[in-house]
Parts: sequence; C-alpha cells; structure tokens
Amino acid sequence: MLNRILASALVLPFMASLAHAQEGDGIDQAISNAIAPIVNPIVSTVFYSVPVFGTQFPLIVGWLVAAALIFTVYFGFIQFRGIGHSISLVKGDYLDPKDAGEVTPFQALATALSGTVGLGNIAGVGVAVYLGGPGATFWMILAGLLGMASKFTECILGVRYRNEYEDGTVSGGPMYYLSKGLSEDGKAAFGKFLAIFFSICCIGGALGGGNMFQANQSFAQISGLFPVMEGKGWLFGIVMAAIVGAVIIGGIKSIARVTEKIVPGMAILYVGSALIIIIMNIGAVGDAFSAIITGAFAPTAVAGGAIGALIQGFKRAAFSNEAGIGSASIAHSAVQTKHPVTEGYVALLEPFIDTVVICTMTSLVIIITNSWVPDSGVTGIALTSKAFEANFSGFGYLLAIAAVLFAFSTMISWSYYGLKAWTYMFGEGKAKELVFKAIFCVFVVIGSSMSLGPVIDFSDAMIFAMAIANIIGLYMLMPKVKALLADYHQKLASGEIKKIK
Repeated sequence: MLNRILASALVLPFMASLAHAQEGDGIDQAISNAIAPIVNPIVSTVFYSVPVFGTQFPLIVGWLVAAALIFTVYFGFIQFRGIGHSISLVKGDYLDPKDAGEVTPFQALATALSGTVGLGNIAGVGVAVYLGGPGATFWMILAGLLGMASKFTECILGVRYRNEYEDGTVSGGPMYYLSKGLSEDGKAAFGKFLAIFFSICCIGGALGGGNMFQANQSFAQISGLFPVMEGKGWLFGIVMAAIVGAVIIGGIKSIARVTEKIVPGMAILYVGSALIIIIMNIGAVGDAFSAIITGAFAPTAVAGGAIGALIQGFKRAAFSNEAGIGSASIAHSAVQTKHPVTEGYVALLEPFIDTVVICTMTSLVIIITNSWVPDSGVTGIALTSKAFEANFSGFGYLLAIAAVLFAFSTMISWSYYGLKAWTYMFGEGKAKELVFKAIFCVFVVIGSSMSLGPVIDFSDAMIFAMAIANIIGLYMLMPKVKALLADYHQKLASGEIKKIK
C-alpha cells in the first residue's frame, strides 16, 4: 500500500498536468501553469530568505554552512590534518581488490564529483562575482574548505550503514544511515520518517535538477553554437537519452567507468583553458588576489558591502559542492573498502576540487580579464563566457563543450542517486531498477524539449530539502563517526590496516 501511495504522489501531479495541457497553447506552458500554484509556496519555504544588510540570505545556506563549521570543529579540522592520507587512499595505496564494494576509491570520487561539478561552476560563479564582487571568491573558498568536513561525516556513515547483497552489489546513502543508525538509538520511527522524506526529495531532485535542468541547458549551449538545431530540442533529447541510457543501464560500475574518464577530461579541458588565460594575464594575478582580499572585507560597488560579498560566496559554495546535501554519500557507499573511515577521507577532497579549485579558477578568469562590470547586467554564464573569450574567441566553443560534458556527467551520477532512493522505497530488483532508468531517460527528452521553470525550481528546492533531513541525522550520528575514526586510527597504528602498495 505504501508503495502505491508513494508512486501516486510522484506520478499524479505530472499526469494531471499533461491532461490539462491538451487545452493549452503549449504543453510546457500548460504544465508550468498547472503546477506553479502548488510548488511555488514549497519553493519559497525551502529557499526562505531574510534580509541581511540589504542582501537576501537563504536560511538553507546558513543551515549548510553552520553544519560544515560544527563538523570542522568537532572533528578537529580533519580536512587539513587528513588531506595527505586522502590522496594516498585515492591513489589506491590501501585498496585490496577482495574488499566488499563495487568501485575503487578513485571511481567513487569521480562519480561523486561528476554529480557536483556542473553548470554551477561556470554560470553560478558568474552570478556570485557579479553580485558579490571579487571578494565573494574569498568567502566561497572558505565555505568550500569548511564543507570538506560535511562530506567526511556523511560518507563515513554511508559506508557504515550500507546494505551488502549476495551478488556483490551494495546500496547505501543517507536513507540507510538515517533509518538504521537512528534505529540503534531507539529512534526507529523518526529515522524512517527522515529516510522516506530524504528519498522522495532525492528522486524529485534527480529527475529535475539532476536531469531536466542539465538537459535543457546542454541543448541551449548546442543550439547557440549550431542555429540549425533551434526548435529541435526533442531530437537532441532523444540522442542524449540514448547515450545516458547506454551508460546507466550497466549500473554503478558502468557509470564509474565513464566518470573516471570524463572527470579528468573535464579538468584538463576546463581548468587547462582557465590556466592558459591566467598565464596570458600573469601580470594581473597579483592585483586579482588583492581585489579578492580587499573585496572580502571592504568591497566597493557591491550590494550589502562585506556581508553581501560573504553571502554570495557562501551561496555559491553551498550550491556547488552539495556538502551536507547527502547525495555524494550514495556514490561513495559503493566503494571497495574494509573500513568506513577510508571513504570519509576520500570524500573530503570533493569540495576542495569542486569549489576551491574549479570555482576559484572561474572567478580568477573573470577578475583578471576585467570582465566584471558592476550593474552592467552581464552575469551568469554570459559573464563567464565573456571572460573566457576576452583573449581568444575560440574559448567560447571550449566553454560550450565543457558545459555539455559537465551536464552529461551530472545526469549519469544523479541517475544513480535517484535509483538508490527509488529502490529504498520500492524494493531492490532488476525490473524496478529498469522502470526508474526508463523514467529517467524520458525526462531527459522532456528537459531538452520544454522550458519548465516552476518544475525546475521545485526540483532545486527538493535537492536542498534533502539537507534538512540529512543534517539532522548527521548531528545525531556524529558521535558514532568519532568512534569509527578512533577505531580506524587504532588499526592503522597497530598495522591491522596497512598499505597494499
């Protein structure tokens, strides 16, 4: 009965919208009109903002950054003490092929990074610098460094409470540690409620922000480069759905094999392009860092002053690296390891790569090319594109290719997140998995063909609503993480866990 109720809750709004669309002047507009009155209040609630020195500050951003700060202090600044051990684990120094799990630490890291490194690193940074000035970069880096502790906490719990099946596959993530972890403390009903809430939000987020938005923005990039494609979003969607389907049909191992190749490729393409521009303008780098530091504490031409720069920087970091959302914990739960703590160390590298490296590179390119002009109206991906084309027009094409690659990798990673939430609610089984994968591919076509603003807004809200349930659980379970950390280091010291290579 529960399964039928949940399925109805997910499908009925969409079916009702389609029926109503028959009478409208466009199916996407009809769907938007039909659901806007329902979803807009939910979106406003999740992204509820309060005015701070003239700038709107979403409380969900405060929720994420405060948690990151608390985990940083609670675990003794683990992101700074443990980064050397993190790199050693990613290199596979401790990997035993006989360990339980489906993917290597590097593949788990690449899959999780694929889910976070996306258009936010390109367009989102453009918005942050436009509204917050160069100083927003400083606060973005700080929030990214703090977020490393959130990833550390949630990914250890993901491995600790994952399900391991006889065929060697595993399922893990916040829905499992919320239900199983809190059940150990006599809070089974509350844990189950949080797990179901998280799973519903995760499925909605996977189909919307992790799928339709990515497909929609990819098509926008392609049609911008090739005008012949205008009005053929459905065709682009079918091709993209076929490629996505070919990857996700093979499960996490197939996704990991693709992401371990795409992520380094994206890094070389995007970060390499940014580095070339920075080297060409090397004389301006010193002034850029000066503007970042000065702007962080005494900005000019920025709404809200220093607080405005801080808010824009924190928003970009929180929205980009997903630390505290719980999504990455699902990917890392599939790792081959003999101790949960190893994956915490691996996972803390994600916000560093996503925010501290990639977002900072975008910001530096914008600043050193003098592309940021206050109140010019040039913001988002237009600002980033302007900066990349400041020296060579050909960089615009590279940026478009990077944007499509980012979007594709985000889609295949979020397909796995949505699938695991789906099987948590409806049960494991090949047939149930195929149903979700088919739905996911259909939504790729829908996202490419339509402009469903309210749907995407609602989906974004569901992604950040995941953080509400997840962080409540992390606070309640973090003493267990500290005990696991002590156990891990005792085994390292005794030689029970040692380097294989």
